[in-house]
Amino acid sequence: MTTIADFTVTTNRGQPLDLKDKLGTVLLVVNTASKCGFTPQYDGLEKLFQQYRDRGFEVLGFPCNQFGAQEPGNADEIEQFCKVNFGVTFPLMEKVDVNGADASPLFDWMKSEKKGLMGTSAIKWNFTKFLIDRQGRVVKRYAPTDKPEAIARDLEKLL
Repeated sequence: MTTIADFTVTTNRGQPLDLKDKLGTVLLVVNTASKCGFTPQYDGLEKLFQQYRDRGFEVLGFPCNQFGAQEPGNADEIEQFCKVNFGVTFPLMEKVDVNGADASPLFDWMKSEKKGLMGTSAIKWNFTKFLIDRQGRVVKRYAPTDKPEAIARDLEKLL
């Protein structure tokens, strides 16, 4: 059975991150963008991270430029924007594609585990969120319109 432990991603600093090191941690994996109507969700994601990180929770942000070219910046620009505007301290990864031929294998797997609205697997927009349990399994998929604070109830069950 595939779990998040089967994937390695790259941080926004270009370093490999073996996700097997995240087993035992509850994760919220999010495709993000700096110039999107949902960008203020960075604030809610950071609040969730601060509230629950001591209990074994982490947010992983994956910038994505596939939706309306709303993440045009490079790694430094994205990190600076997130820190200055939203105080983001949770880890940001390198920019990825979440759909199509060049999609991140991690996102392909998560999409296959939890389908979206009406059973589609494609990610429709920025700030789609996947909740991963301590065993590395996808528990739930949230739409871009689902605010981070609405996820707290599901987090409590896993922590």
